[in-house]
Amino acid sequence: MSQTEQVVLLSDDGYPVGTADKVAVHTTDTALHLAFSCHVMNEAGQVLVTRRALSKLTWPGVWTNSFCGHPGPGESMEDAIARRAERELGITITRLEVVLPDFRYRAVDASGIVENEVCPVYRAYTTDAIAPRADEVAEFEWVAPDSLRDAAAAAPFAFSPWLVWQLDELAASPTQL
Repeated sequence: MSQTEQVVLLSDDGYPVGTADKVAVHTTDTALHLAFSCHVMNEAGQVLVTRRALSKLTWPGVWTNSFCGHPGPGESMEDAIARRAERELGITITRLEVVLPDFRYRAVDASGIVENEVCPVYRAYTTDAIAPRADEVAEFEWVAPDSLRDAAAAAPFAFSPWLVWQLDELAASPTQL
């Protein structure tokens, strides 16, 4: 018997108010919920960008940050990030640090599905070879952070909206990729 993934629902001011099935909550009227976004760096200072699998429910085929996910009820953010790094990319991560603790966004996909998340943004490092799951990642690339910012500014439609907004916020903060 497979277990459904649960997400933590939040009040408008960011406090947990319950849980829901991840698949059931991502609709045209998505409730605010807790998530995270992670940018993985290598020792050369490059950032890993991934292209979402074409089978993804939302934003299929667009380039985005290294990986995203949702902590389960009672799961620490650190444990959730490590779990998703292993599941999506087949890697372990080190030196995890929050770079945008208050990132929050709402975006509507072309299909009408809404992402509505309080989504702290993290940076982590790996020395592992990337081994992505085909149901999560279509392609990946290590790029210089400046090149990523330039590409997202030149063609924002090719990237997830949350990545474009994260890059904008990071450019205005003392913490950059």
